[in-house]
Amino acid sequence: MAFEFKKCIAADGTEIPGLYEIQPKVFGDARGYFLETYSERDFAAAGLTMKFVQDNQSSSTKGVLRGLHFQTQHPQGKLVRALSGKVYDVAVDLRSDSPTFGRYYGVILDSEKQNQFYIPEGFAHGFYVITETAEFAYKCTDFYDPKGEGGLMWNDSAIGIDWKSICGEVTPLLSDKDGKHPAFDRNNKYFNMKGKWID
Repeated sequence: MAFEFKKCIAADGTEIPGLYEIQPKVFGDARGYFLETYSERDFAAAGLTMKFVQDNQSSSTKGVLRGLHFQTQHPQGKLVRALSGKVYDVAVDLRSDSPTFGRYYGVILDSEKQNQFYIPEGFAHGFYVITETAEFAYKCTDFYDPKGEGGLMWNDSAIGIDWKSICGEVTPLLSDKDGKHPAFDRNNKYFNMKGKWID
C-alpha cells in the first residue's frame, strides 16, 4: 500500500470518527521525487470509499486564515494537502450525534512531508498559513454550492482551537465573510453522523 492511514485523536484522548491523517510513500533520489497522492484502491482498503467530484487549489500568504467553513445542502468531504509551504489545518466535528461533537483536530500539513488530511462530511474546516506563502489543494466529494455556505468563528472559545501553541501569535488575515461567522452553539443541530445537514 502506498499510504499510511492514521486515525485522529482529540486533545482529550477520544478518537474522532472518520478523520484521517494520511502519509503517502515518497520515493526520492538525486533527480527529485515521486508519490501517489490518491488511489481509489488503497483508500477503499482503508475503508474510505468516497467519490471525489471537484478539485480546488488556493494560494495564500503568511497569516491568512481561511475558515471555518462548511456546506449545508451539499456537504463536502475533503482530502487536503499543502502543495508548497506549511499550514495548520483544523477540522471541527459538527455531527450532533457524534461522541466528539464540538471537538477539533489540527495537523500541520507540510509540502516537504507530503502529508494529507481527510475530513468527511459533517465537519467545519479551516487553515492558517505558517510559511511566507502556501499553495493548498483539496479534493471534494460534492460540488461547491454558494447558497449553502456556512461557517463558524475561527477563535470561538467553546471550540477552543489552540492556534497559538502551533502558529505563535496569530493575527489572522481574514476575508470579510470569514470575519463575520457566528459562534458555535452546542444546542444547535448541524449534521448527523452520516454528514447530512439537519434542517
